[in-house]
Amino acid sequence: MDGLSGSEQRMSHINYNHLYYFWHVCKEGSVVGAAEALYLTPQTITGQIKALEERLQGKLFRRQGRGLVPSELGQLVFRYADRMFTLSQEMLDIVNYRKESSLLFDVGIADALSKRLVSGVLDAAVVEDEQIHLRCFESTHEMLLEQLSQHKLDMIISDCPIDSTQQEGLFSVKIGECGISFWSQNPVPDLPFPACLETRRLLIPGRRSMLGRKILNWINGQGLNVEILGEFDDAALMKAFGAAHNAIFVAPTLYGEDTYKDESIVEIGRVENVMEEYHAIFAERMIQHPAVQRVCNRDYSALFKEA
Repeated sequence: MDGLSGSEQRMSHINYNHLYYFWHVCKEGSVVGAAEALYLTPQTITGQIKALEERLQGKLFRRQGRGLVPSELGQLVFRYADRMFTLSQEMLDIVNYRKESSLLFDVGIADALSKRLVSGVLDAAVVEDEQIHLRCFESTHEMLLEQLSQHKLDMIISDCPIDSTQQEGLFSVKIGECGISFWSQNPVPDLPFPACLETRRLLIPGRRSMLGRKILNWINGQGLNVEILGEFDDAALMKAFGAAHNAIFVAPTLYGEDTYKDESIVEIGRVENVMEEYHAIFAERMIQHPAVQRVCNRDYSALFKEA
């Protein structure tokens, strides 16, 4: 250190706690938001930011309206801090799943997907000679992607892929697809399909899901005048509600083979050229995770045999 000036000596070390608080303020968009995320007081966060500014000899934020935005120096520091703390989180992820105890595997499930088929996909993650702790969370595709980008999930099973050129660091693998049918608790009037769909109210997957949008486009393309009673992300709830209101509902075609086999559920008709897709989405840092590899490499042709 003898060859360094006083200024160089002051800059040779940095308090990473200060940098971490600054990074959180940028991520949360405010001191109050960062304080809530870190379970600290806003005064503590402000003091840490001031200490970092003194160390870096410059202002990290500037006022814009009632809020704060990073200054030119702040933007530079944030880019490096973001890379640093993202890498540190990746390191922790790798260390956690390589522990000798249970292999932790956090999976997000798009809530519109068939739980029976998702269960079949997740079977690939479990092997006899390895202890695994599987944790599953349901939400929308968009919310799950956000959780994945924040390192809160290891993988997503969703109904649509992602564009790796638009979602940097994320990859998707198509697992399979299955055909879709319309079902009812009771037979419909003797009319050809799909015209018979106009005789009852319909229940369809939510239009925020890929399948819901495909079904709506198919209905419009057929020129059908149908009354949609409701949109449901949960297939079991859709079926129960359909039975209670004598409505026609949507479910995978392969459900007729066993799920509805012992029930008085009638297949009204099958939708041509509309498939429910299943995709595994994961971050680059998880590419060596044993459970991720097993899910992506499994042959699911038997599971999706009716596709």
